[in-house]
Amino acid sequence: MPGSIDAIRDAIVNRAPAEALGSVDLPESITAAFVKRDEQDMFEGMDPAAKDPRKSLHVDEVPLPPLGPNECLVAVMASAINFNTVWTSIFEPVPTFAFLERLGKESELGARHDLDYHIVGSDASGVVLRAGPGVTRWKPGDEVTVHCNYVDMEAPEGHDDSMIDPSQRIWGYESNFGGLAEVAMVKANQLMPKPRHLSWEEAACLGLVSSTSYRMLVSPNGANMKQGDVVLIWGATGGLGGFACQYVLNGGGIPVGVVSSREKVDLLHGIGVEHVIDRNAEGYQFWDGDRQDSAEQRRFGKRIRQLVGEDPDIVFEHPGRQTFGTSVFVAKKGGKIVTCASTSGYMHEYDNRYLWMHLKTIIGSHFANYREAWEANRLAYRGQIHPILSATYPLAETGEAAYQVHQNLHKGKIGIRVLAPEDGLGVTDHELRARHIDKIELFRSLAD
Repeated sequence: MPGSIDAIRDAIVNRAPAEALGSVDLPESITAAFVKRDEQDMFEGMDPAAKDPRKSLHVDEVPLPPLGPNECLVAVMASAINFNTVWTSIFEPVPTFAFLERLGKESELGARHDLDYHIVGSDASGVVLRAGPGVTRWKPGDEVTVHCNYVDMEAPEGHDDSMIDPSQRIWGYESNFGGLAEVAMVKANQLMPKPRHLSWEEAACLGLVSSTSYRMLVSPNGANMKQGDVVLIWGATGGLGGFACQYVLNGGGIPVGVVSSREKVDLLHGIGVEHVIDRNAEGYQFWDGDRQDSAEQRRFGKRIRQLVGEDPDIVFEHPGRQTFGTSVFVAKKGGKIVTCASTSGYMHEYDNRYLWMHLKTIIGSHFANYREAWEANRLAYRGQIHPILSATYPLAETGEAAYQVHQNLHKGKIGIRVLAPEDGLGVTDHELRARHIDKIELFRSLAD
């Protein structure tokens, strides 16, 4: 007889024994946030800013995700909104059903993903409900966070770095059955231990952005930051930038944060970032119509040298088109520009003379491999890296939460309560939380 989601929620909230979760009957259907294949042309011809996730994201009943070898079903207590959820919801740069079709052609297991609906979400915290054949590390009752590197690791290329595996995908964006659902289907190698001192929604907001920032800055696959490196961080109070500030401070670097208000300057000073540039107050305009303004780039570089006495060793670049030319210009000779996301546009322009003649390096970075995600999670687990969570919404309001991110009306991360009935649940190590509560609240202030 099919079970109920309410029974699963109650068992988790009331901390039922692990064996109870392993034996609970699973429901035939769950509630999830998804887009529909037959609506993928609904915004055709519209300006991207006018496309409304509240119209395309549906929250309704769908069948329970299937379970295969080396996979787990996870009861999702909380999830979070990322820009890739926005991209899926506005069907840009391409409708994600193209990814599901491609996955469906690879194998019988891949065909499970090619459906007329796409369950979204690339972050989650929750509890393992079922472990499929071949899973030995995880069992029902384990409290976990989920990272979004979805990869089988069959190809030889991926065994140096799974992010270059030809089958690598981002879970909940390029695969189905993502984290914005009462039950998610994940590969066993996506799971990590949930930080015990964090609530469900705090733990859920770490995975994608914290791991991405870790790879960009700390990993040898990224900038390989060392002590004393000067790091320019665009959007230093945002989801990526806020974690970047933490990794630079934690690793002995010298962050230079770029923000857009006096309030954000004060917030960064409060968390220990000494050098901050308010680009609005100082009037930087890096573009003059369709051309980049080299005089403004020189003025910006001079301002960085006034603050720290030298040019940046590393530029943490994620806004994209609006800032990329300036990032290349201001990096020091032999410096590194590490880039992902491009939220202001993918088509970058820069003066190649400043790259080639000054021996600079552009490093493309995309999420993180399992080891990098695990190390980022380990730092959070130990209380050395902290969540940056601005607000939470219930699953039913996923469309509104995605709209907030699409319109840049948010700060930090927006969490989604899925099975968690309220904020603040899921903390099991109260002593560790008490030791770090000041830092937790301090970094959360970035998003308030």
